[in-house]
Amino acid sequence: MGRGDLSDAEWERLRPFLPVSNGRCGRWRNHRQVIDGILHRVRTGVQWRDLPERFGPWKTVYERHRLWSADGTRERLLQQVQAAADAAGEIDWDISVDSTIVRAHQHAAGARTDPPPAPAPAPAPAPAPGSKGAEEMEHQAETPWQSLVARLVEVVLEVRAWAARVAGSPASST
Repeated sequence: MGRGDLSDAEWERLRPFLPVSNGRCGRWRNHRQVIDGILHRVRTGVQWRDLPERFGPWKTVYERHRLWSADGTRERLLQQVQAAADAAGEIDWDISVDSTIVRAHQHAAGARTDPPPAPAPAPAPAPAPGSKGAEEMEHQAETPWQSLVARLVEVVLEVRAWAARVAGSPASST
């Protein structure tokens, strides 16, 4: 038994919930060996092909993991084991999560809190093609992102105005 493998007590608790072979596909490889292989891969992040040989053929471990994930066996197994442990009073469902456990992303610090800028004024009419002003206008053209942001600002302002009007109107019953 390697580090991180199922202990005998864990295996005995898990074994009754595992599916049995249907007999059509031949004999299944030892479930305990395969589950230990799946747990090893989840714990270490190693590629399937690099699983140690003590877990059996990597393709067997991969196929069993894929099959049990697809047909809901893994989810059913988790629910049954949790229900059994909960019935025995072995699960404490009270948890506490704070910022020392769940950290914000590094880019979350220093986010802007000021409102978005007001929409830009309408552009001046374009100069005649071929003139000096036309070349300058070409470089000052609004990018798609700028026009999208401007439109979003307009929509937000419209919604705020609508909400203010609705808040000021008397309630109506239907």
